[in-house]
Amino acid sequence: MTTVTLDDARAHLDTLIAGLQPGEELTITDHGEPLARITKVERTSWPCKAGSAAGKIHMAPDFDAPLEDFREYME
Repeated sequence: MTTVTLDDARAHLDTLIAGLQPGEELTITDHGEPLARITKVERTSWPCKAGSAAGKIHMAPDFDAPLEDFREYME
């Protein structure tokens, strides 16, 4: 369990929360006494949805062919 002072929590709360793992607790103290506990919640869904790009992307047949501008670097 991580413990920080109230002043540190005020100054860096976003960073402190971002550093927590789901279920991990952060205790905020004031003058050495526990004041509050913050627990990062478990994610209930993924931030993006899985899908396919089939039919949405076109790749040219010569996509991986060497470029004339870089020919001297490829030799």
